[in-house]
Amino acid sequence: MKIKKFEDIKAWVEARELTKRIYDITREANFAKDFGLIDQIRRASVSIMANISEGFDSQSNDEFIRFLIYSRRSSSEVQSHLYVALDQKYISQEIFNEIYDKSIYTSKLLNAFITYLRSSGKQLKKSTTKPGS
Repeated sequence: MKIKKFEDIKAWVEARELTKRIYDITREANFAKDFGLIDQIRRASVSIMANISEGFDSQSNDEFIRFLIYSRRSSSEVQSHLYVALDQKYISQEIFNEIYDKSIYTSKLLNAFITYLRSSGKQLKKSTTKPGS
């Protein structure tokens, strides 16, 4: 599959699903009162998506890779915040495992994409059309 827009990037798709799950769990009763943790974990998950999309518009693969690394770091931040949520009993072990695994998978996709960009030497061809056009 050719990547013509950031929505074609598998890691972005997974990060979007991760972010949706983070928003879902942070709306639940136990979690909903910890405004600081909610803000931190939501920002970290959104940052994964945002850095992928922002990096996609980079002028070089090296610059894009830098943004993908930021995304990977944000994924690690989500993982750390999940431990706080688990320790505070805001989420169950089952929910923790599900979301943690999704974060790990997103990081693996980012690592694979970084490896591809480093080894390919080719610039991605980007489309300037809107999704659905």
